[in-house]
Amino acid sequence: MPTPRTRLAPSPTGALHLGNVRTFLVNWALARQQGWEIVLRVEDLDGPRHKAGAAEAMVDTLAWLGLNWDEGPYYQREDLTAYREATARLAELRHVYPCRCTRKEIQAASLSAPHGDQHELCYPGTCRPDANATIDVGLLGAEGVAWRVQVPSGQTSFVDEFAGPQEYDVAQTVGDFLVGTKLGLPSYQLAVVVDDARQGISEIVRGDDLLSSTPRQMLLYDLLCLGPPPTYTHLPLVLGEDGRRLAKRHGDTRVSYYREQGVSAERILGLLAEWCGLAPRRQLTAGEFLRAFSLERLPRQPAVFTKADDAWLLQ
Repeated sequence: MPTPRTRLAPSPTGALHLGNVRTFLVNWALARQQGWEIVLRVEDLDGPRHKAGAAEAMVDTLAWLGLNWDEGPYYQREDLTAYREATARLAELRHVYPCRCTRKEIQAASLSAPHGDQHELCYPGTCRPDANATIDVGLLGAEGVAWRVQVPSGQTSFVDEFAGPQEYDVAQTVGDFLVGTKLGLPSYQLAVVVDDARQGISEIVRGDDLLSSTPRQMLLYDLLCLGPPPTYTHLPLVLGEDGRRLAKRHGDTRVSYYREQGVSAERILGLLAEWCGLAPRRQLTAGEFLRAFSLERLPRQPAVFTKADDAWLLQ
């Protein structure tokens, strides 16, 4: 039996904030407790939102907090070959098709509201080809041409290790989703599947805002004949006092901000530990968190970052 493997996969669209790091901390602790190998993978394909220097800063922040890994860091942008090969394979098998629709056109055609917290519209199938139509593989990589999966109808079910039984109808919620963008880059959904498969990732721990991505990724595992998908563990997010996902609107919640103010890693970990069910709040090291943490103690409801939490960190 191969050794189970997981990944820490930050995206350099900004600095790591307390919510991101809480998820990475739990992922790291579960891996070290259960003997999983850890791959550090920087998911840097979101070009327009990629901040210069953010990737290196994220790696430094994780190390400063006391988290470690067994392989990496790997950077997705360093080599796009595997993603392009996967898209070409899907095209040759007629599982995907080219699409030139704009967001405005999709919204006008579908009359749908954005899906979930990702502002994602349900694609109405405007460019979906007829059953006997030829897929022009020569358009792969062409500027202004995106690629979409022909999503079959029906429910996708799986059991999440924390969130429990899940059931989604991808065709009804998001429709034919993207695997390639008009910029010639792989979508998040495709890239994460290709990387998880080739890096042997068997255990995925991430925020529950990505629960709805899981059935899409499971479908890609099937279409690409990659074998069984990983085991999934989706964790509640950290919210602001307004009940929305932690973001700039809640002030500066970057770990680097607190570090610059002289706040110790142990103090930050102490707050994160309380959010993970390890009350009372106290300063502690990553090693101490590792010895005390149990997934069974993690609260089922989202954590809430308050002004009092901010004051405690800075006192």
